[in-house]
Amino acid sequence: MAPEAVREIFARFAAAEPAPKTELNYVNAYTLLVAVVLSAQATDVGVNKATKKLFERVQDPAAMLKLGEAGLKEHIKTIGLFNAKAKNVIALSHLLLAQHGGEVPRDRDALQALPGVGRKTANVVLNVLWGEPTIAVDTHIFRVSNRIGLAPGKTPLAVELGLEKIVPADYIQHAHHWLILHGRYICKARQPACPRCIIRDLCAYPEKTPDVD
Repeated sequence: MAPEAVREIFARFAAAEPAPKTELNYVNAYTLLVAVVLSAQATDVGVNKATKKLFERVQDPAAMLKLGEAGLKEHIKTIGLFNAKAKNVIALSHLLLAQHGGEVPRDRDALQALPGVGRKTANVVLNVLWGEPTIAVDTHIFRVSNRIGLAPGKTPLAVELGLEKIVPADYIQHAHHWLILHGRYICKARQPACPRCIIRDLCAYPEKTPDVD
């Protein structure tokens, strides 16, 4: 895709939503990390429902360990893979206390060393908490980037690196939020809402959903 088209895409996203934010609810750095870990293969809506009461009670690693794995499972049992996620949250809470003084590290490698934290999760935390210009490629961003011809790639990492090369510097901080929202509400997997798409004329997808008379 031509650089001029890429810039226009993000200019339109920025005009429509100047300050996009994560749709996960959290109260501090630790609860954001937990929420993102829980959101793997789950919806933000589902995670928010499960963590509403949890985050009223637990807001730091020590409180999570006091709650315990069984107690955590009771809060998150409506979320997919909750057994494995509970184990990871308890384990990462131990490591945060043992190695980071209970604080969430501002370092991708340190974050990825925590149980249940992959590159996508680390990128989300770095971007949301500290405004780092990271791009967390989830299923929405992977689909949108390939479908519209923005940054085609066979793996999430390939798409991430491709986006980092082409997204203008003045838009990169919010780029992953715009793309996630676009994929979640407009460029959906089954039937994209092309008639409502603000970048339809810039999109290379050949099978656009037609307008309804």
